[in-house]
Amino acid sequence: MCQPVSGRKDQKAFLDLEKRLYRDDPNWVPPLWSERVKLLGFKHHPFYDDAEGQTFLVRRGDRVVGRVLAVVNHAHNRYHEETRGFFGFFECEDDEEAAVELLNTAGDWLKERGMTGVRGPVHPSLNYEVGLLVDGFDTPPTFLIPYNHPYYERLIQAAGFEKSQDLYSYEASIDILETLDPKLLFVIEESTRRFNAECRTIDPKNFHADVRVFLDIYNQSLQRTWGYVPMSESEVDEQSKGLKNLLLPKLTSIAEIDGKPVGAGFGLLDYNPLIKQIGGKLFPFGWLKLLLGRKKLKRLRLVSANVLPEYQKWGLGLVTLYKILPEAIDFGIEMGEFSWVLESNQLSRGTIERGGATRSKTHRIYDRSLTPEPEQAST
Repeated sequence: MCQPVSGRKDQKAFLDLEKRLYRDDPNWVPPLWSERVKLLGFKHHPFYDDAEGQTFLVRRGDRVVGRVLAVVNHAHNRYHEETRGFFGFFECEDDEEAAVELLNTAGDWLKERGMTGVRGPVHPSLNYEVGLLVDGFDTPPTFLIPYNHPYYERLIQAAGFEKSQDLYSYEASIDILETLDPKLLFVIEESTRRFNAECRTIDPKNFHADVRVFLDIYNQSLQRTWGYVPMSESEVDEQSKGLKNLLLPKLTSIAEIDGKPVGAGFGLLDYNPLIKQIGGKLFPFGWLKLLLGRKKLKRLRLVSANVLPEYQKWGLGLVTLYKILPEAIDFGIEMGEFSWVLESNQLSRGTIERGGATRSKTHRIYDRSLTPEPEQAST
């Protein structure tokens, strides 16, 4: 039986299912639970100022066996002129019948609100955690990268979903500088010279203003990217608050031309080993353990190298990342991950692969129509 989540008891059951399904999986890392409850809409998050969400649970008797979030993202539908719904935070026992009922119920809820198609998993949009892991189950995920059981792909396909787009993660030893393709090094040097570009780190004294610079460039740079939706002002502010204690200024880079920011890149420490130690709980002492323990972290997620559209084909993204690498080595980072990269983003994929990085994980986004297929006319 599949029903909407109603009340705190159901909300707790929604969260507890994830803990139970992965308790024996050595690669699973708990989420930061205080952030998870907001992204689910159980507490306020500015994403839902312009979106509707409903969570569902499917039970066998009294036992919760599956869960999902259905979302109508009004910002997406305005931007792309679509009537598309989304699903996310899907978790389920290996029970095909329950999974199909769960996803069909979410689809019905979306259809009642005028949606003609559904895409996912996104948690709760492409500006946050995205995709179903379909390749790369042998190692734990890095910070803010989803992880799931291998059989989820079969369950989602059983509900009629088909692949829409893949997202790739690449990894490389941080000493990649020593073996960098001379052609890429030439592009970096030539781009720096051509534009007289200068790179600086985030200014801790003006942290919020510089994080907004990052996020504004992010919004402008991805306008033509598949599935992209601009973050709202309130979402930008929320992200800025969340990043303040996680970003290290020395692992950031803002490229400027004549004092104007045109590109931004940053590396985010892989906090997952520490998050696993604290069980995803930031309070009362989890934050302290994250901050004190990060000096021992050896993996860096290179999250972003965004450049304003008019400069995107001139190598300035490489310039911003090149600035970060020596600082990462000095910090003690041994491995870097580029994630995530759209399958359709041939330019970024080609640059990363030429730089010597290897694909380590693949996440997939699925689509399904919510309108019946037209019947074939008989002949």
